[in-house]
Amino acid sequence: MLQWYKIDDAQFLKDKGIIEHKVGGKTICLTWFEDQLYAFSRKCPHAGAPLKNGWCERGKVICPFHRHEFDLVTGKGNPAQHDFIHIYPVKEEDSAYFVGIETGFWQNFLGSKSN
Repeated sequence: MLQWYKIDDAQFLKDKGIIEHKVGGKTICLTWFEDQLYAFSRKCPHAGAPLKNGWCERGKVICPFHRHEFDLVTGKGNPAQHDFIHIYPVKEEDSAYFVGIETGFWQNFLGSKSN
């Protein structure tokens, strides 16, 4: 099940590059690229580099350690890399931005017990 979390002040993040943001019990990366907000994994799967120290170009986030590149839409790395990052869905509603985080079985189970 997908749970949506509001990103406060998303518009003010436009000139901040890549930032880490805690949402839904996870720390993820957020960045703006060509007027679109993207949300993705916080670490490079190749060597664990913090992607918050990377940058975006040509629609890809670039890892600061070994320059691995990941597509901001699909999360796929370049073909020779054989890896990917997780992309979280982002939606805009009433000028507010939300990131979707999958909830696990136990979160769903415990949430239904409290209703």
